[in-house]
Amino acid sequence: QVQLVESGGGLVQAGGSLSLSCAASGRPFNSYTMAWFRQAPGTERAFVARIRWSGANAYYHDSVKGRFTISTDNAKNTVNQQMNSLKPEDTAIYYCAARFGLSNRDYEDAYGYWGRGTQVTVSS
Repeated sequence: QVQLVESGGGLVQAGGSLSLSCAASGRPFNSYTMAWFRQAPGTERAFVARIRWSGANAYYHDSVKGRFTISTDNAKNTVNQQMNSLKPEDTAIYYCAARFGLSNRDYEDAYGYWGRGTQVTVSS
């Protein structure tokens, strides 16, 4: 049973930084792709970034490119996302997701495992 548990959300002023972490457990993740999605009020859940468990092939949505960094820590079994230069439009619930397979997928339905989310609020 795959379990994903996010942590690290909070309230920050525009221009500030936050670091999110996702603790993954339940099986070996060597053949998995991990991702972060986010959902702002009144909108659908949207892709943010993805990475292979090995740490290779990081990829970002254009809206966060250059500001967010996704990474994995295989020793701690975590997927992390460093978020810098935060903007009010980054305010959302951030979800960690996992899918079996290494092909590039940036849509919600491709991911079979989800955490419960962590709130990020950026004030102007």
